[in-house]
Amino acid sequence: MQTGEENSNSERLVMVRYGELFLKSEPVKHHFIGLLLRNIGKALTAAGLNGHYETPRGRILIFGDEPEKIADIVSRIFGLVDVSICIRTRGGIGDLCSGAVALASAHLSAGMSFAVRAKRQQKTGLDSQELGAQIGSAIYEHIPGLSVNLDHPDYEVFVEVRDFGGLVYDSRITAPGGLPLGTQGRALVLLSSGIDSPVASWLAMKRGCEITHLHLDGGRWAGCDVKSAAIENHRRLSRWCAGYPLMMVIANSEPLYDRMQELRIPPRYRCVICKRFMHQVASRLMAHEGALAMVTGENLGQVASQTLANLSVISEGLTVPVLRPLITYDKEEIITLARRIGTFDTHPGDLACRAVPKMPATAAVLEAILACEQKMDIDSIVTRACTELQYVTALNCEIVSDTSTPLPGRTND
Repeated sequence: MQTGEENSNSERLVMVRYGELFLKSEPVKHHFIGLLLRNIGKALTAAGLNGHYETPRGRILIFGDEPEKIADIVSRIFGLVDVSICIRTRGGIGDLCSGAVALASAHLSAGMSFAVRAKRQQKTGLDSQELGAQIGSAIYEHIPGLSVNLDHPDYEVFVEVRDFGGLVYDSRITAPGGLPLGTQGRALVLLSSGIDSPVASWLAMKRGCEITHLHLDGGRWAGCDVKSAAIENHRRLSRWCAGYPLMMVIANSEPLYDRMQELRIPPRYRCVICKRFMHQVASRLMAHEGALAMVTGENLGQVASQTLANLSVISEGLTVPVLRPLITYDKEEIITLARRIGTFDTHPGDLACRAVPKMPATAAVLEAILACEQKMDIDSIVTRACTELQYVTALNCEIVSDTSTPLPGRTND
């Protein structure tokens, strides 16, 4: 994308707002806005859209031939709080009224109620209340039979008067908020076929992390739809980082379950050993993937392996940061977010884990777990998992590499 200085009496454009960036110091804010503009440009380029932008205080104005498509794309950009398709006018009251009437005429008819929400940047001339009253009068005169309802109107029109002119719009599309992708470096996310880990991945992206996904494939110990469902979660999450290749690593965990069965490891310990194994594989792959932390979908007390006692045992020995964005969430909160993100599936298929015991330990003893791992030679199983890797991109969600030798280390843009 390129900066531009175009202006006309009236033109359609996309306006986006950012929120938390205002809290940063000026140098940090300037850097973050630069990354935000880069991300917008990459997302539009990936969608085959062209445009240019202007950056007045607190706003980004995007000019292009297809504002509806632009708005749809940028509404999934992290760091933005909302998006509007606007009519840009000169700042005079006549131009503002004309723009507002043009929008309102397409949505209002006799018997409906409306409200005008006006704000201004300048400290001279009409104040916000007077501005709203005059624009409201123009709409009222143009469309007979309307009523004004400032509390619960059928239709709202928003007007902003700024140094460069006026902006008139009637909708605000909610964007994810947070920080621009890439401001916090890369994280390796343990991604499953379930509900929780995709939401954890999304929340990590929302806080500025670029993501690599890691899925542990249980082979015959997993339901027949587990691997494909995990890849589908990966694909759906890629919509939130358009312009950035989203990579998924699949490691083979079937030998872990085979060894536990072969050596008759007490079934009650399987879940804790499995989680420790996943963390160890992830911690070894982090440097290879250029990641600074691992992210999990663990939620305090949701299942037996996620009690506080077991989380303590699972985390023992790790020397890398582990982020758990969902640790205090209720299940319904997670499901609500999953629906919004687009990763919730009402008919997910066979996602069973055939290694789960009937009575898993809720407070595993570390010494007992370490003894089981020593008996299993867990290091050799972790090493094998880290060399039997498959790679999937979000572009077509097909396996693009199948290797027994780790690929060269990944670097960030």
